[in-house]
Amino acid sequence: MLRIFVAGGTGVIGRRVVPALVGAGHHVTAASRSHEGRARLAAQGAEAVAMNMLDEQDVCRAVGKQDVVINLATHMPSSTTKMLLPSSWRENDQVRRVGSNNIVVAARSGGADCVIQESYAGIYEEGGDKWIDEKWAVRPARYNRTVLDAESSAAQFTKLGGRGVVLRFANFYGPDGFATREIFGMVRKGVNPLVGPAEAYFSSVSHDDAASAVVEALHAPAGIYNVSDDEPLKRGEWIASLAKALGVGTPRPIPWWLAKLGGSTSELLSRSQRLSNKKLREVTDWRPAAPCVRDAWGAVMREMEAK
Repeated sequence: MLRIFVAGGTGVIGRRVVPALVGAGHHVTAASRSHEGRARLAAQGAEAVAMNMLDEQDVCRAVGKQDVVINLATHMPSSTTKMLLPSSWRENDQVRRVGSNNIVVAARSGGADCVIQESYAGIYEEGGDKWIDEKWAVRPARYNRTVLDAESSAAQFTKLGGRGVVLRFANFYGPDGFATREIFGMVRKGVNPLVGPAEAYFSSVSHDDAASAVVEALHAPAGIYNVSDDEPLKRGEWIASLAKALGVGTPRPIPWWLAKLGGSTSELLSRSQRLSNKKLREVTDWRPAAPCVRDAWGAVMREMEAK
């Protein structure tokens, strides 16, 4: 049994990770800023604590003595429209820059062997049809350059003798994600929400598979790992598969001039990124239950309808 601390335990990935860890017999402590969040964590069998992510002393107090510290904390904009506004990312930048460093300080203070840090695979440079592994060049946009600050905190933990594991997640989808609901709504209205050429690759990973990767990473060697489905689709294929599942026609693309208004954010989201998950598969038992999003839409729709 491991003592495990989870920051961000009530997010779309965290609320899957916490019960999985508890179910595996680990002693889990998880933090939430709200009374409601802490009540949900306690109901899942975790020891729930309050924590100010931006206060180093408070993070050290909340984390305490642990074997593994998992940082899934983010503060994402509340809609895809707001994601295009740089000002909407300020608090998330603080969480990544300051909060991730505080997590590492607390992990070292509490004697943890491992820190697992969430990250975003979309920072990779344009790849065309080539498979992108963890050695591929990265180039964040202005809105998400602090992704590298969070990764640096985990790397520093490794340099100081610990085991820093960075999970670069592909684009999430799932029945309880606002982005998935908004994408479904746009496609039903005949609008393609994905910017970029139809032949450019768009890598995805389900919320469930992302969470299982976190659990499998408990014993992974230090380093960076892509977390993506086995068969990334080109944007045209991705949208066509969703439209078919929804029973609607293939939607029209966003006009190029409108996409241009998104600046560096749209440029990043337009890149072709055919992610390889080979490294994570080689060092853990992780395998995505949904190898390709094309075959997962039906299950996602049924879960959404059941909620």
